[in-house]
Amino acid sequence: MNYRGILISAVLVIAAMGGLLLRQYEAQQLVVDTQAETKEVAQQMQANHSKAPLKPAFRLADTEGQYHELADWDGQPRLVNFWATWCAPCRREIPLLKSLQAAHTDLGLQIIGVAVDEVEPVASYAKNADFNYQILVGQEDAMDAAEAFGIEFIALPFTFVVASDGQLLATHVGELLPEDAEEIVAVLSHLANNEIDVTTARDTLSAL
Repeated sequence: MNYRGILISAVLVIAAMGGLLLRQYEAQQLVVDTQAETKEVAQQMQANHSKAPLKPAFRLADTEGQYHELADWDGQPRLVNFWATWCAPCRREIPLLKSLQAAHTDLGLQIIGVAVDEVEPVASYAKNADFNYQILVGQEDAMDAAEAFGIEFIALPFTFVVASDGQLLATHVGELLPEDAEEIVAVLSHLANNEIDVTTARDTLSAL
């Protein structure tokens, strides 16, 4: 088993403790369980956001083994939500994400849930969760997908806001709350209507 495989296995052991911070190249796992810690992680991720490619790309399989690329949804604004079945804050987000998917078909919004997990528990969880948005799954592959957005570590849950042309607009670390979602949708709507440009959209969402 390679280093990253060992790291993922170690994380699964302590996963029930909630949102986790995984540093790719350090043998340590930290629990992000306070507001102060979450804010600190968010600041670090926003700092890395400036290093991210303008149009990130990845390829991951769904629970049935069919592969999808982020570019499959070009032409639609996207929220790419990294989560896991063993992450309590991740599970709490799901009803909100489902509501967003159902409520904003006019905007063409597409939610993409990327599970940093094994296929079997994700498929089992999906039976009861009744997802109305796309679920992709992987362990090392999911971490590689996160790297495509220019980050150097993972704090679950976290969400990327992607414009309809594939450009990365923002990174939100921690549980997505209704007020966060409202701001994101408003910005995406203004962008779609050509009321603002990408730079303004990024600036507006920079405080997420």
